Amino acid sequence: MHIKQFEDKNLSHYSYAILSECEKKIILVDPARNAKQYLNYAKANDAQITGIIETHPHADFVSSHVELHHTTGAIIYTSKDVHAFYPHEAFDDGETIEVGKIKLTAINTAGHSPDSISILLEHDGKQKAVFTGDTLFIGDCGRPDLRETAGKIHSTRTSLAKQMYRSLRDKLMTLEDEVVVYPAHGAGTLCGKHLSKESSSTIAAEKKTNWSLQQATEEEFIQNLLADQPFVPLYFPFDVELNRKGTIGLEESIDKIRKGDTIDEKTISALDKTIWVIDTRQGDDFKKGHLPHSINLMTDGKFETWLGSIIKPGEQFYLVSESKERLRTMLERTAAIGYESQVAEGFVAETGPVKEEKLNVDNFKNNQQDYTIIDVRNIAEVKEGKIFQNSISIPLSEIRTRINEIPLDKPIVVHCAGGYRSAAASSLILSQLNNNIRIFDLGEAIKQFQ
Repeated sequence: MHIKQFEDKNLSHYSYAILSECEKKIILVDPARNAKQYLNYAKANDAQITGIIETHPHADFVSSHVELHHTTGAIIYTSKDVHAFYPHEAFDDGETIEVGKIKLTAINTAGHSPDSISILLEHDGKQKAVFTGDTLFIGDCGRPDLRETAGKIHSTRTSLAKQMYRSLRDKLMTLEDEVVVYPAHGAGTLCGKHLSKESSSTIAAEKKTNWSLQQATEEEFIQNLLADQPFVPLYFPFDVELNRKGTIGLEESIDKIRKGDTIDEKTISALDKTIWVIDTRQGDDFKKGHLPHSINLMTDGKFETWLGSIIKPGEQFYLVSESKERLRTMLERTAAIGYESQVAEGFVAETGPVKEEKLNVDNFKNNQQDYTIIDVRNIAEVKEGKIFQNSISIPLSEIRTRINEIPLDKPIVVHCAGGYRSAAASSLILSQLNNNIRIFDLGEAIKQFQ
């Protein structure tokens, strides 16, 4: 037996291939949108993918379960409570899948969602590992506030928090201490708040260090779990439904998009001025020249998260990169959250008619009172401490709807914690205010003030 962990660092997502070496068969758990990596793994091991387990309908990424089913004939397993629209077999408490010496048993672990399951792996009759989806993370547990408006079953955050309390204590903590814990996410995901950077652990280690497994009353647990959860991106409910339905293959979907032309003056004039342009180039290149109505969401960062937090499900946008190869990569990352069908067209661009001014950081240091400072970090970050006492806090995820809260009597300086979010926010504000005021991105210079 061999367990292969796949990581999508952009979405802090882990998926798994469970290989029965004697049977040459593979069961996948929570596969990402790009199915090719699993097909390549199967080919390299001369094995067949015979099963795909979905621990729940994911909110933060699109699964390739349906594509893999059509490609390989593998059976999709998920809880009956999902009420999935795709062909599947129900996989709930006590039901098993056996491959060679491997036995996989479903454990209903509601809490993150009402339809969440975990999967216990036994080999030669011994408990070896548990795949916990978004129920138990390393150092944390899944947030319970994502299914109040999404999925077949709507559940309040409080009722799911109560279920999480019981699932952790009555189901997962009863497993043997040596069982390895394999979660669906690591640090950086918005599906929890205090995740460790470790990619696996054991039940024993989590009992000692994971806050959610410590002794607490149900009321205390619920209060702690609900406090200070991160914001919910716009695309989360959309992805839950998309995963319940399933979607077409990645390659097929991307091939439908018009893309690859290099932008020029004629092309610019033909663009729909009401559609946002998502420009993925580096910040310095973007500031030197970009298209009107552009938002700078750079390649190196949480592109998927911010795309799905700023652009609404169903809202069209143009996608821009510096080369055809990079454009293809960014289309694949766009597809990771199911937004590729919203791409009106993809372009290659080196510059554009709109330029952003560069901030004189020394002047800003000595004359902060002469600027309106916008802090676009998340609420929890601001609670830990403001960097500029006179700043106005508007998280990046809320800028589009709160633009009217920004005073226009002074030049505007935008900052975050490292430069990625401020680049996005400053470009968005510049576009929404139609270049009528001076706007500066403090960028990486924020490090001089921390």
